[in-house]
Amino acid sequence: MSTTSVRYIVDDVHAAIDFYCGRLGFEQQMHPDPAFAMLTRGDLRLVLVSPIGPDHPGGGSRPMPDGTKQQPGGWNRIMLQVQDLEGTVEALRPHGVQFRDEIVTGIGSKQILVQDPSGNLVELFEPIRSEARLSS
Repeated sequence: MSTTSVRYIVDDVHAAIDFYCGRLGFEQQMHPDPAFAMLTRGDLRLVLVSPIGPDHPGGGSRPMPDGTKQQPGGWNRIMLQVQDLEGTVEALRPHGVQFRDEIVTGIGSKQILVQDPSGNLVELFEPIRSEARLSS
């Protein structure tokens, strides 16, 4: 069972499922509605919802009480550890995956920002210090 859940607002749930499952190693747990899906990767549960109309019973992407509509994008992101960042990037490029930047080396890891089909960010990182490595 997943221990951490993240909700991403997406424009197209089906396109997001294809991206996360087909390119980043997630598994689909459920997709009971065109506007909702739940995916997992290890201990991470990723909940995908698309903005819905007023007649739809969904809840996680409804407008706020002041009328503000939820939308994809921004700078918050999930971080996925990979063993070989350069190899992962080269494997993703032929599939049209969009990158926000190039690989950069920081204090504890190398990283790059990938955009899902709705513009939400995913940081792929390869630890260069043992303290930065996620336990498996």
